[in-house]
Amino acid sequence: MISKRGRRSSTADAHEADNDNVDAAIARFVDVVEAVRARTSGPLVTAGRALVYGLVIATAAVGVLVLVAIAAIRALDIVVPGEVWSAYLIGSGAFGLAGAWAWSKRRPRTARGT
Repeated sequence: MISKRGRRSSTADAHEADNDNVDAAIARFVDVVEAVRARTSGPLVTAGRALVYGLVIATAAVGVLVLVAIAAIRALDIVVPGEVWSAYLIGSGAFGLAGAWAWSKRRPRTARGT
């Protein structure tokens, strides 16, 4: 409150000081909450996004691989003379060789608990 002389009373100054302390405490609390959220929720949101995008990319890649395999068999059917079984035989041989190569690159399992 302002007195008759134009000066504030001591109770108004004390009330304003209390408001400043409350504002500072609230600001500190908000800063702590934001820091905790940035360290916990931030990485979780990033991991979630990576998981979702990875699943979308993996699904699209499988679809593309299937379509490429179908196109390769169709192209072999056009190029190779004879019935369609010859194209299937060549395609299955190629996939069999690719599978055998991948199988040879596997790592053996280690015994559990030892």
